[in-house]
Amino acid sequence: MHDELAYTIRRSPRARRIRVKVDPYDGVEVVIPQRATKREAQAAVTELRPWIERRLQEAEAVKRRLAPPPGAVPFLGAQLRLHHDANRTRAHRKGDALHIPAHGAQQALERWYRTQARSEIAPRLHAATQALGRPHTTLAIRNQRTRWGSCSSTGAMSFNWRLMLAPEPVLDYVVWHEACHLVVMDHSKRFWALVERHVPSYREHRSWLRRNGAALVLPPIAA
Repeated sequence: MHDELAYTIRRSPRARRIRVKVDPYDGVEVVIPQRATKREAQAAVTELRPWIERRLQEAEAVKRRLAPPPGAVPFLGAQLRLHHDANRTRAHRKGDALHIPAHGAQQALERWYRTQARSEIAPRLHAATQALGRPHTTLAIRNQRTRWGSCSSTGAMSFNWRLMLAPEPVLDYVVWHEACHLVVMDHSKRFWALVERHVPSYREHRSWLRRNGAALVLPPIAA
């Protein structure tokens, strides 16, 4: 007999059917339409249990594979050693060391990553849009769990700061992906041909992000 599988239920006014999501950190979430019952959610979990258990195993493997050494955090494919500094109020990098405040370290670290994201993405985006001949209008840095970037019809661009936790070529791919949407807004063959022209290895980076993206989360920082 199976042990009870832990999961959370979220009602969504936009949901038309029951969906089950498996996240490396948030676990199993069942998204149900407003009128669906908890019994229907449980039935979906029971039916999909083999798939859910496989996804949970894959998620654990991804977390282990991407986990930085103790006392370090990932940054564009490198590892930065953390140093707690009682006299510091914000994070500051010196070479391969990242000095963080003794109090509020987690918040300070995320602020640092957000700042780095803007400074790393802005010149890449400018170069890409210049090459394409389609300038963007604004750049925003956001914090979604699974969406890495977006491009509106007005040229407003947004990117997820957690791309700083991925290898640098993955960041380059996402920037080019969104920049190419300034030329082709859909994901047609024409769009992917344009991406490939500028990032010939884009399939490799897209695949990496699909396999590992959900685990790109800062580890809890011990005081």
